[in-house]
This record gives sequence, C-alpha cells and structure tokens, in this order.
Amino acid sequence: MAQTQGLGKKYIKAFFKGFFVAVPVTVTFLDRVACVARVEGASMQPSLNPGGRQASDVVLLNHWSIRNYDVQRGDIVSLV
Repeated sequence: MAQTQGLGKKYIKAFFKGFFVAVPVTVTFLDRVACVARVEGASMQPSLNPGGRQASDVVLLNHWSIRNYDVQRGDIVSLV
C-alpha cells in the first residue's frame, strides 16, 4: 500500500513537472512561430471557403515570416 502511494506521488510530480515545462513552450510557439486558425464566412471568398460552402477552412498562421517582413504579393495577411 505504501509503495502504491509513493508511486502515485511520483507520477503526479512528473506530470506537474512536465506540465510546467510544456505550457510555456507551447504558448511561446503559438505566439512567435505559428498557430492554426479557422476561417468562416464570406469575407475571404473565393480564396477561402470557395463556392459559399458552410464548412470552414483551416489555415496555418505563420508568425515567423511577418517578423522578418517576408510578405509578398498574393499572401493573405491576418490582423487581430
């Protein structure tokens, strides 16, 4: 019984240790490098959501290129 409690504490400690490392790394990645977003509505037709579909498109927002001003003609830029 005591061995099971020690094993449980070990797993909980490992979980929280991983959690407190993974969350800041993930948040930094999503803020600085890239994130996934859903595009809905007719504002971006016909490039996104062609044909008036009710389904939404999923896009990858590349934050890295914007930091280096690597934007070219024809790129779609998202502002929040």
